[in-house]
Amino acid sequence: MPELPEVEVVRRGAEHWFVGRTIDRVEVLNPRAIRRHDAGEHDFIGQLVGTMILGAHRRGKYMWFSLDSGAVVIVHLGMSGQVLVHQGNDQPNPHLRIRVSFTDSRDELWFVDQRTFGGMFVDEARSPVTGPDSLRHIAADPLSPDFDLRATVRRMRAKNSPVKAVILDQTVVSGIGNIYADESLWRARLHWQRPASGIPSGRLRELLEHSREVMTEALAQGGTSFDSLYVNVNGSSGYFSRSLAAYGREGEPCLRCGTPLVREQFANRSSFRCPRCQRAARG
Repeated sequence: MPELPEVEVVRRGAEHWFVGRTIDRVEVLNPRAIRRHDAGEHDFIGQLVGTMILGAHRRGKYMWFSLDSGAVVIVHLGMSGQVLVHQGNDQPNPHLRIRVSFTDSRDELWFVDQRTFGGMFVDEARSPVTGPDSLRHIAADPLSPDFDLRATVRRMRAKNSPVKAVILDQTVVSGIGNIYADESLWRARLHWQRPASGIPSGRLRELLEHSREVMTEALAQGGTSFDSLYVNVNGSSGYFSRSLAAYGREGEPCLRCGTPLVREQFANRSSFRCPRCQRAARG
């Protein structure tokens, strides 16, 4: 699933290509892509056509377009969603779910999703920047200007769950997924199973600071791409996968101590760690 750096790369591309343009036509080719828009397809299309896109914003793994009507179009990429700029010479895409064309008759916005776990829906927002009420449960992310490090540490310390589960909880801190959780824990030398409540506040601050560092580095490299399911709006892949220290490196030597990394089961997904640097008993 695309995490904060990947979604931010898409947001920046969308801002460049689509902000300031007026929507002329909207086609919904698969109704599952707007299943969260309770009023249905006709209302979804009606709220977009004729409006101008004023901005592209993000909170955690969600992004949204603010419209001059006062509404916002929320986009979640799910597992395989893509927001693409489609130019006339591009090949048709069998996974195209939503097509948006503009009054200037130039390139189009395509929402493509192979698995259709993602989607789009229209909502209202008190402020186009702070976002709609439907996303207020999503906590600030480590790259957000309103991220409160101390308050986040306090929320983490109140949890008895494994620390990895806590930093994956989008109501505690948003934007971190499985890849960057493993990378942050490796940098912090923390075992993913340690209860967050038992970790000193200073160590949790270090963990969050490492998460900010690793996601900033990933953003500079266009995010992490393992296959064609994550690309930016131009269809290009990120290359931070070459810089990963933990995730996906089972059996490879730890970049700190040389010990082969291990892969362990965690909540229907995998966790990667160094058995020497990230021992369960380390404080």
